[in-house]
Amino acid sequence: MKPSDVLIKPILSEKANKLSEKQNRYSFVVDKKANKLEIKKAVEQFYGVQVSEVNTIVVPSKAKSRYTKAGFVHGRKPSKKKAIVTVAAGETIDIYGSGI
Repeated sequence: MKPSDVLIKPILSEKANKLSEKQNRYSFVVDKKANKLEIKKAVEQFYGVQVSEVNTIVVPSKAKSRYTKAGFVHGRKPSKKKAIVTVAAGETIDIYGSGI
């Protein structure tokens, strides 16, 4: 699996920002088939940092329904896999791309 296929997008939320500021941990949505070694290699290649730890979480799909003119529409949101990556002390990842 190519490193560009492993990382889908970073997670930008209040909880993810707190983790990155206080504990030097960054969150990403990753491919469901990727393992921890592939995730570590991809983050090190893309961002040029030393990764010390990788934790993964599989988020199950959710049932969603809404009311429309045609009646109730039922469906599912897809499942996804998250990775929380701990970066070595003193290193940071510029997720927002500010370049400052």
